[in-house]
Amino acid sequence: MALKKFAFKVLKTEKYARFGIIETHRGNIQTPAFMPVGTQATVKACTIEDIKKTGSEIILGNTYHLMIRPGVDRIKKAGGLHKFMNCDLPILTDSGGFQVMSLSKLNKIDPEKGAIFNSHVDGKKFYLSPEESIRIQLGLNSDIVMIMDECPKKTDNYELIKKSMKLSLYWSQRSKKAFGINPHKAIFGIIQGGLFKDLRLNSLKELIKIGFDGYAVGGLAVGESQKEMFNVLDNIKDDLPKNKPHYLMGVGTPSDILGAVKRGIDMFDCVLPTRSGRTGLAFTWNGRVNIKNNKFKDDNTPLDENCKNLNLNKYSKNYLNHLFNTNEILGSMILTLHNINFYQELMSTIRDNIKKGTFNEFHDKYIDKL
Repeated sequence: MALKKFAFKVLKTEKYARFGIIETHRGNIQTPAFMPVGTQATVKACTIEDIKKTGSEIILGNTYHLMIRPGVDRIKKAGGLHKFMNCDLPILTDSGGFQVMSLSKLNKIDPEKGAIFNSHVDGKKFYLSPEESIRIQLGLNSDIVMIMDECPKKTDNYELIKKSMKLSLYWSQRSKKAFGINPHKAIFGIIQGGLFKDLRLNSLKELIKIGFDGYAVGGLAVGESQKEMFNVLDNIKDDLPKNKPHYLMGVGTPSDILGAVKRGIDMFDCVLPTRSGRTGLAFTWNGRVNIKNNKFKDDNTPLDENCKNLNLNKYSKNYLNHLFNTNEILGSMILTLHNINFYQELMSTIRDNIKKGTFNEFHDKYIDKL
């Protein structure tokens, strides 16, 4: 049986907001979509079965961390990342480019060799070139592969951002060549250029010339304000290819997502729901809840009465407060799953409102509440 080719269809729009379908041979992904982050071949504190019950249709894996541990060869021997972690959902892998920034004390950049890392685990030296990044991602058997890019820290230094953007374009050409022809997989380009409109537009224009299956906005979620992030999206939203998925990397809060969907973004990932879940912060339709707060000690109501997943509403605020204040692992598991479930309910509601033509009304109701 022939594998289904990667494809994307926009089914309904409301101004810039889009409801669509990404088709992959592992299943379809409704957009706008949120991808839970599975950095180490696991979405922390959750099983894949539970992740699927939340309505998640795709997850993200991390090239850098999987390269360090357990190593791509070990995963290949296990049959690829999907078999290794018992996941039949599509998987997108990032390129390792973000770690060039976040672990900058442990690496240096060479335009030809790529990022030269000293492992944060044991100090072992690694070379992560564009070709090596793609080789690793294909070895993991990722369904959506990201180009190798440089993700600079936030700065007002125009020349520094321009130099970084040009390096990312050079690496994008090499990444595309290394990817070759893989009709059942996809490779996304990454738009760089900091907060500068002309650099962002130049990056996008050159990436379109190279030709990618999707276009991601990188270099955000690095300390800029929400207003600055939305301004970047406003500057490029008219030039993003309408027949390709648009992915905002590493973002974000529920209100970030609402504002980005309004500006034409189709895909999101962020560690926020899982990281917050492990530290006692819950996202709900009534706003954020710090479950460790003393005021919940005698509160026997559910965490979020509007949550559609009734299994999660079996646990009272009182009980969750007890679990976190006694450092019980179950508290992190329940709250992490709750947060991922909330994010997926948010995405589902966004899609429904776009289909009904009421997204802008929904956006205005919740943008300052979530």
